[in-house]
Amino acid sequence: MGTPIKKKDNDTKSRHASVREQTQCRFCRRREDYVDYKDIGTLERLLTHRGKIYSRKRSGNCASCQRKVKTAIKRARYMALLPYTV
Repeated sequence: MGTPIKKKDNDTKSRHASVREQTQCRFCRRREDYVDYKDIGTLERLLTHRGKIYSRKRSGNCASCQRKVKTAIKRARYMALLPYTV
């Protein structure tokens, strides 16, 4: 009998990595430099029903835009445009 053929683990990983597409966050797609704290509709979509800010993974934002969103939500809360809690 011949020797068994050994399958490489690296081969399957590299094949799947090339299939996955890079996606951009909603603010990078629109090329926005500033996340406006007065845009309540957009900011409400980034909050849970209890008023917590969604994580980067859940919201789909990149790191820099997530920091801008965090600041905008905190400003909107301070100006009483968004609630702190529900």
